[in-house]
Amino acid sequence: MASKTATEVLIGGKVLKLSGYESEEYLQKVATYINNKINEFNRLDGFRKQSIDTQGTLLQLNIADDYFKAKRQIAILEAEMQSKEKEYCDLKHELVSCQIQLDNAKNQVKELQAQCEDQSRKIFQLETELKNK
Repeated sequence: MASKTATEVLIGGKVLKLSGYESEEYLQKVATYINNKINEFNRLDGFRKQSIDTQGTLLQLNIADDYFKAKRQIAILEAEMQSKEKEYCDLKHELVSCQIQLDNAKNQVKELQAQCEDQSRKIFQLETELKNK
């Protein structure tokens, strides 16, 4: 198990100590995300007029919305990936099948060429016999 990391971050103008099993860079990235959300909402007049509790709830709702949208997008991408993997497997099987058919056709061509050569020799022998009579 990874060791626990602790780092100080600045969120909403307050220094907080975060700890977890993620890297310090990750914890800073999370804090940056939260600060960006706070800044985004603070640009809205209607948000700034709300009570601190309401502001916190609105931020939480927005972050949860981002989370569920990201989760839905992941599910869509995973479904697309599975579909592409199935399509890839189907194409691979089709390629193998076509390769087998091609090999069989090449073998048939070789057999027919051999038969053609045999028939040509027989014709030559028969013509030679006919001339010698």
